Amino acid sequence: MKKVLTDRQKEILDFIFEFQHERGYPPTYREIGKRFEINSTFGVKRHIDALVKKGYITTNENSNRSISITDNSSNVFPIAANENDSFVEIPIVGRVAAGYPILAEENIENRILVDSNFTKTTSSCFGLKVKGDSMIEAGILDGDLVIVNQQKVANNGDIVVAMLGDESTLKTFLKEDNKIYLKPENQNYRLIDVNNFEDFSIIGKVISVIRYYN
Repeated sequence: MKKVLTDRQKEILDFIFEFQHERGYPPTYREIGKRFEINSTFGVKRHIDALVKKGYITTNENSNRSISITDNSSNVFPIAANENDSFVEIPIVGRVAAGYPILAEENIENRILVDSNFTKTTSSCFGLKVKGDSMIEAGILDGDLVIVNQQKVANNGDIVVAMLGDESTLKTFLKEDNKIYLKPENQNYRLIDVNNFEDFSIIGKVISVIRYYN
């Protein structure tokens, strides 16, 4: 049984979910404080700590965008879970390869149930397991599962899965002076100029991140 939330805790949890759903990464404490007119980081932290204690989110002290929604009581997103919810399956693909359909049956390793309210269109979504630490400052860690909406275009700041030659990569999309870059969210990695590659394409936009804990 889920622990009861106060009205403000529920509002903050809803905001975290909606923010992550729309942008593909979680809000910072500062962004939460601005949204709810909470003037101090400590004030925001009190609400976040309460949500952590009740099992709805986790935090990572090593990341600026440290908030992750948990897989609580076998539901991917607890804020929408009730007897009226409907769930849909999204395939988890093992790899994204050039020249092959992403959702080809032989490419699907598993499937995950998500709340149908979570995605605008589930038929074009897939899950992809993150490998590496190039996006840790966006709150995306090695072993996380990203939910990706297939699309061929992106806006500045979107986190995307893209093809560079024969390899897929997860990075932030940037466009400056008619040049396109893929930005790692880790200061130890260099900005990628896609103009240096013969083949570049956007596979999809990350719409959320799921993290599992043992």
